[in-house]
Amino acid sequence: MSHGPRSGLTAVSSALLAMSRHLEVRDVLKTIVASARELLDAQYAALGVPDDHGGFAQFVVDGVSDEQWKAIGPLPRQHGILAAMLHEATPERLADVRKDPRFGGWPSAHPDLVDFLGLPIRDGDEVLGALFLANKNCPKPTGTCGFTQDDEELLGILAQHAAIALTNARLYERSRELTIAEERSRLAHELHDAVSQKLFSLRLTAQAATALVDRDPARAKDELHQVASLAAEAADELRAAVVELRPAALEEDGLVATLRTQIQVLDRAHAARVTFTGRGVKALPAAQEEALLRVAQEALHNALRHSGAEHVEVTLHRRGTGTVLRITDDGGGFDPRTVRRAGRHLGLVSMRDRASGTGGRLTVRSAPGEGTTIEMEVPGG
Repeated sequence: MSHGPRSGLTAVSSALLAMSRHLEVRDVLKTIVASARELLDAQYAALGVPDDHGGFAQFVVDGVSDEQWKAIGPLPRQHGILAAMLHEATPERLADVRKDPRFGGWPSAHPDLVDFLGLPIRDGDEVLGALFLANKNCPKPTGTCGFTQDDEELLGILAQHAAIALTNARLYERSRELTIAEERSRLAHELHDAVSQKLFSLRLTAQAATALVDRDPARAKDELHQVASLAAEAADELRAAVVELRPAALEEDGLVATLRTQIQVLDRAHAARVTFTGRGVKALPAAQEEALLRVAQEALHNALRHSGAEHVEVTLHRRGTGTVLRITDDGGGFDPRTVRRAGRHLGLVSMRDRASGTGGRLTVRSAPGEGTTIEMEVPGG
């Protein structure tokens, strides 16, 4: 708070707003660490989230390059000062961490830490993690810690809000897991209904062909052609369901690659031509990427199974300061007002909720006989 009350309050406010802006746990952890290091003017900052086996489930650092981090090696164990913060749940402010009797050393590539300030992040009695800073950027007389009591109190305020942000992020991820489970359950029911109907028709048609094969071979041949057609349709349903049930590889591959892969499979699985074009889109926050993917899947589901389209085109591109997903088909179309009055939303409600939940908007343009265009726009990218 050395820059005066106004600038100090502004800095704290900015740090708290930054933490509350993210929904993904990993993003929240990174923001907490970066905010703490900047706020207290330290050279290094780190935050460890403990696992149940004496190590860390996640360990985020700021002030260390990617090359340095790789050279340091495996994540630290819960020992020394880190263990004290986690298990004793008390702040630690040291002039030289290396001289503390609990200090256990560090790998050769590890930066040299001297003055040290650390404290636990707590939610009631539960310790969510350990947050610490090292090497305050200020003059330090020999034997004294650069971090002050004011720094410790400020970091304590930050840690309290970090606990709230981290708890909210965990709740969000849990709710997302439940949503995915619900979607998988819905797809399982759809798969059962669609394929069961196809197989029932297939069995009846095969029985009819068997009855006709001796007395009317020509009609039996027609029935067998129908058997082949129904079998192909059942295979299409299965392939499409497998694509939707397969976990999206967003985290590893990104939105563009994931969309392209899924659409290639849908193009092979359905009679309709399904194409994808992605232009100039950079990585988006994970919540936005997932929302865009789910909206694309819902719109493709409608177009391929209900519209009778011969061609479905999916595009993802930049527009101004935002990113736009567009799904266009040349199918039968519908009157959105009539659909809403009849209570058949075709997933439009969930698509609108996904768009608004990530700061975006959804636009639906359709009319009977004129196809359908669904467009979702989100900021960024």
